[in-house]
Amino acid sequence: MTNLFALVDCNNFYVRCETLFRPDLLGKPVVVLSNNDGCVISRSQEVKDLGIKMGTPFFVMKELIQQQGITYFSSNYELYGDMSLRVVETLRTFSPNVEVYSVDESFLDLGDFKFIDLPAYARNIKETLYQNLGLPVCVGVAPTKTLAKIANRLAKKSKKAEGCLILTDPYHIEEALKRTAVEDVWGVGRQYAKFLESAGIKTAYELRNTTDAWIKKHCSVVMLRTVKELRGEPCVDLELNPADKQNICTSRSFGKPVAEFDALLEATTSYAAKCAYKLRKQNSCAKELVVFVTTNRFADTIQYFNSQKIKLPTATNSDLELIRYTRQALESIYKPGYQYKKTGVVVMDIVPEKNVQLNLLDTTDHAKEQTLMHFLDDLTAKFGKDTVKVACQGTKQKKGWNLNREFLSPCYTTRFQDILTIII
Repeated sequence: MTNLFALVDCNNFYVRCETLFRPDLLGKPVVVLSNNDGCVISRSQEVKDLGIKMGTPFFVMKELIQQQGITYFSSNYELYGDMSLRVVETLRTFSPNVEVYSVDESFLDLGDFKFIDLPAYARNIKETLYQNLGLPVCVGVAPTKTLAKIANRLAKKSKKAEGCLILTDPYHIEEALKRTAVEDVWGVGRQYAKFLESAGIKTAYELRNTTDAWIKKHCSVVMLRTVKELRGEPCVDLELNPADKQNICTSRSFGKPVAEFDALLEATTSYAAKCAYKLRKQNSCAKELVVFVTTNRFADTIQYFNSQKIKLPTATNSDLELIRYTRQALESIYKPGYQYKKTGVVVMDIVPEKNVQLNLLDTTDHAKEQTLMHFLDDLTAKFGKDTVKVACQGTKQKKGWNLNREFLSPCYTTRFQDILTIII
């Protein structure tokens, strides 16, 4: 079977999700901000044309925002996640094998479609997503995933391509590689790019033509795989069933510094519950737990960081158990008098749920807790997250330790009260 991959990438995804429900902002400068409204993580084309870079701090832009009339939004991950799911559902109508690479990128296996009109098929994908969801995308098709990434990147930059580029002809592949800087090749990090450039390898074309012996001597096995992909040899398959995570971390920086133990406990136990939920989603349990706290290293205040690891008597994915041990760990490392900026929970030494070995000295009724957790997950699926939670997670809707999201848009697609009302 001939290998053929398509990479579908949503353009300015976060911004586009916002303007989709605010058509009055189309054609105007719009940005989406990171956690705690810190810096720019998504830009409309109009903002790019103003020269504003990704990662620009929000406070630096305030004067420019007033001058240019830039609209800004806090990150609405609920909206973006739901729109991403809709994109993937649509893509599955074009190929049964879809790898969700990120929230706005997916690979499709088109190996069984090699005899069709590929340019027309790519345009159909693009037009269907725009018609059904209102989201503009670019499509790159090539014999390997690495070449598909290059095709997609060039499709975005070329007006002639109109958002779709097929790289199957050897001549076209060669020309595409010559136009691609080595730093823009998927799998080549910034440090490797500097090293390769110092060795005279400045384009993807030059990297492709580098000998295996040189790559093995000066680079890694991963780089050799990238080189072979540039030559059209598939070395990276679709990840249709991603491997279970071997550790799970849930952590956030607070919107405002937290000094009181109770507020810190609310945040930390909430993160422990999220870890437990993620474990249950992949039918796994954790044998170890780590809790950490830290102050703001950028602030001119007394600094403190500490962590505590606990080995659990029996591997678990229960909210109740993880929260209980999280509290123990937090009590051992909390010190009054500090302004804490961040806390987090990491669960490690993860094993399949079916392989958990019980401890004779453990008095916890695991069967009962497992039944309770299944019931809790059913309620969450029906009524949304935090429908039922442990009391130490807090009961207030707005908590001082929550993320700053002052410019949050409504959750148009996932919350009944936020559904748009159209008056005709």
